[in-house]
Amino acid sequence: MERPLILSSPDPRSIDMIFTDPAKAVLHDRYRIVEAATDGLDALPDATLAETRYVLGQPPIPAELLARMTGLRAVLNVESNLYLNMPYEILFQRGIHVLTTGAVFAEPVAEIGLAFALNLLRDVVDADLAFRQGHELWGFAGNQQARLLTGATVGLIGFGDLGRAVKRVLTGFHCQISAYDPWLPPSVIRDHGAQPASLDVVLSGSDVVFCVASVTGENEGFLDAAHFARMRPGAVFILLSRAGVVNFDDLIAAVRSGHIFAASDVFPEEPLPSDHPVRTLRGFLRSAHRAGALDIALKRMGDMVLEDMDLMDRGLPPQRCKRAERETVSRMRSRPVDKT
Repeated sequence: MERPLILSSPDPRSIDMIFTDPAKAVLHDRYRIVEAATDGLDALPDATLAETRYVLGQPPIPAELLARMTGLRAVLNVESNLYLNMPYEILFQRGIHVLTTGAVFAEPVAEIGLAFALNLLRDVVDADLAFRQGHELWGFAGNQQARLLTGATVGLIGFGDLGRAVKRVLTGFHCQISAYDPWLPPSVIRDHGAQPASLDVVLSGSDVVFCVASVTGENEGFLDAAHFARMRPGAVFILLSRAGVVNFDDLIAAVRSGHIFAASDVFPEEPLPSDHPVRTLRGFLRSAHRAGALDIALKRMGDMVLEDMDLMDRGLPPQRCKRAERETVSRMRSRPVDKT
């Protein structure tokens, strides 16, 4: 029996990036792999398209191309975004799964979020820079604005995989954690050990706010000057998901005014221009979209993909990857990742 065919187009990643050597050996042992450029699928022979069982990546698949892919069972998107570059309604009608491996990023992103919080509450980076420059403040003098994370009130905007991972890494700090997520029933938030709350309560009642919400058609740029003004003076705002959920100019203004502190791993333009004002903004901790870009996370993608393809090969539903939902997929607004 001939091995199933995978159409591989995981740009900006590659098979070598997302599979360990042993996993790659299993991949090639079980499947035939056809490499294709992201914009070159329509040039493939009809026979190849008809035989394709899985697409690895998220290349554009217009309806006319999808019609030629009669054997397709799943699109395995090897990141966390869902682009509006394929006819999802037709995919759902045909029973074709659209799956994402974004859950692998939750743990590493949550860990760096914890680091951001500790740094801003204890002024770690600026104190280190002052020490290097010879004007450090010793002991109590260097802790005039320092605060503990232990026992702090923490708010989460969004409570998907990443929000729950942030909650887990905070466990030992005995924080009072509230979460706002309009896509979840309150019981789900409670079941994971957080308190459901309104956006206003999360913003106004928290010492530290983690923004981990996906970008949708409804929330693009929704956190603006009015929202930041509701936060407690000196509170910390940490952006870990996508820059599109905030009005970035308003966030910069709120930090520049001294009202809040902030950290971000994502920005409205990546890479940022060399003269962008956030580069020199005091009270703002910057990270170059590196929170989840760990080799160990990328390699976990390959394991997830192999396990779910094995299930689907046996006529069973996928379990490891996250499925795109009919009700929400068209509302997503994440843009493609430019850097791996």
